[in-house]
Amino acid sequence: MIDLEGQVALVTGSSRGIGAACALRLAQAGADVVVNYVSSRSAAEEVAGRIVAMGRRAILVKADVSERDDVDQMAEQVAAAFGRIDILVSNAATGGFRPVVETTSRQFHAAMATNVEALIHLLRAFQGQLERRSGRAKVIALSSHGSRFALPMYGLVGMTKAALEGLVRQAALELGPRNVNVNALLSGLVDTDAVAMIPNREILFERRRSRELTGDRSLSVEDVADVALFLASPLADLVQGQTLVVDAGTAVTLG
Repeated sequence: MIDLEGQVALVTGSSRGIGAACALRLAQAGADVVVNYVSSRSAAEEVAGRIVAMGRRAILVKADVSERDDVDQMAEQVAAAFGRIDILVSNAATGGFRPVVETTSRQFHAAMATNVEALIHLLRAFQGQLERRSGRAKVIALSSHGSRFALPMYGLVGMTKAALEGLVRQAALELGPRNVNVNALLSGLVDTDAVAMIPNREILFERRRSRELTGDRSLSVEDVADVALFLASPLADLVQGQTLVVDAGTAVTLG
């Protein structure tokens, strides 16, 4: 059993979806959690309440991770509350669904700022809290199949996720010697609010079900959170600069 007792985790965009599942799973393993949100305060409060009910500590921090000043202020709040973080899960993302040629400059820069640049802000602001003389801190960035495959209406998000995975490798090179592991977690399609408005949603989920190679078990946010827990644990100390895929095998076959 993975034991994160005494560790502190920050999960960005953790008021719902995969982020909330990761925050709760890390707390179940013993970690105290910083619950980050931008606008969904009531949902974030619910997640924090569930963490406290487990006997863990939780604080809410409103911060737009695409904004450097917000991230700096969040780092100050975390330092005041806990003194450090041991686990950083960069989950917040944006982008919308449209043909890539219809992407405006504003939409492009907003997606890059939230999906890619935010990790740079987080690593810079929390570097002093993550680095250590012994043991290893863990940074996990959430990616998706759009980083590798061309998917309908998903071009903007997909290209930013590809850039994110490149950033993860570079960060691992630079921070690895300082006892920080940096990896990406590529999740297959899961049913969250983030994909509620995706075009042809039912067709995509039916295709996912037909391609899963795990029998009757389909991918859920809890499954993604379990892999995040592994990457956050000492079991993954030698996993560095990688993109770990959890998708029930849907990307193994074509068609």
